[in-house]
Amino acid sequence: MERISRRYFFETDMLFRLNILKATVLDVPMAAQYGDEVSNLKIGKVAPEFLRKHLVNFCKRLFYSYYLRDMSLASLELPLGVLLVLGGTIIGGIHWLHSLQAGVYASAGTVMLAGLPIILGTQFILAFLSYDILSEPGKRTGLPLWRVLDACGVNASRKMSNV
Repeated sequence: MERISRRYFFETDMLFRLNILKATVLDVPMAAQYGDEVSNLKIGKVAPEFLRKHLVNFCKRLFYSYYLRDMSLASLELPLGVLLVLGGTIIGGIHWLHSLQAGVYASAGTVMLAGLPIILGTQFILAFLSYDILSEPGKRTGLPLWRVLDACGVNASRKMSNV
């Protein structure tokens, strides 16, 4: 529980930690009731912090899910896709600048030398995203509530095992 962020990022960080545990989260609709409270939230102040924390949690989730706990085809698709897109873009940019300076059109082979890695890389990234979306924990694969609470350091009794 001490690892969970405090203040405004609490709910988002809780969802991240539950995702790492492969726990299923149920959204319960409820009516919000506000009294005379005044919000102290300053968007300009917390936006950079939110961006940084979301980026850190995203990188942690990728590392934990696809490299530390489980290696799958998706573990190769993402880095290979990113390298192919970057490589194709760099090669295309270099040849584009060269043809611009020389005043000649690039040949079809030169265009394909840049275009094919970009297309393949995009396909690898899309395949990774598809795998990532389909690996979302479902109702049957999520952890029981007592295991989630035990992992968070809350002493939950085994009586909750039917929850």
